[in-house]
This record gives sequence, C-alpha cells and structure tokens, in this order.
Amino acid sequence: MSSGLKTTFLVHFILALIFSLPILFAPSIYVSLMGFPAQEPLLGAYRLLGAAILAFGVSSWLAYKETAWERVKIVVQMEIVWTVLATLIFLWGLLAGPLPSLAWLNALIMAAFAVAFSLFYFRR
Repeated sequence: MSSGLKTTFLVHFILALIFSLPILFAPSIYVSLMGFPAQEPLLGAYRLLGAAILAFGVSSWLAYKETAWERVKIVVQMEIVWTVLATLIFLWGLLAGPLPSLAWLNALIMAAFAVAFSLFYFRR
C-alpha cells in the first residue's frame, strides 16, 4: 500500500473523529449551526449520521494499520461510493435546498476525499 493512501486513511480518520463526535453526542449544537430546528426526530437522525461517520472513520483507522493493498481495497471502494454520494448530496442541498453556506466546507472535504480515494484506486 502506498504511503499516500496510508496518509489519506489517517487524515480521513482524524477528520471523521472531529466531525462525528459533536454530531453524535451534541447534535443540537451541530443542527443549530446548520440553521435547522433542534428537535426530535431530527436530532436522532443526526446522531445516526454521526455514528455512520464515526464508523467510516474507524474503517479508515483499521485500513491505515494494514500494509497490503488486498486488505484495504474494499475499504477504498466503499470510501469512493460514500464520498461521491455525499458530495453530490451536499451539492444538491446547497444548490436546490436549504443548506447554509457552511455546508460548502463539508462538500469540499468530501469531494477531496472522493478524488484522493479514486486516484489511489485507479492507479492500482
């Protein structure tokens, strides 16, 4: 496995921690930053999102610790699907929906990971 892919996994893990923990444990703060009402069932949905982001981050941590491409290939494939879909959903919400400008940061981060994971995958 290339050192660039290892670094991508590590950065993904760190950013997943930074973004997931507040969403998981303090969703009302995250929701209020996004300009949405902080009420159930929306908070429960955000907790679920935080858990999913944390799970993706943990998969990147586990992949970071591996050395063989064959053992991380499926994680890279999953990351490509996740980051491409997330980028498209953020763009859709930004261009056609009520997402605030802060969501551009999320879209850019996801797009950067989509490009990085895709490059490492298709170079193999």
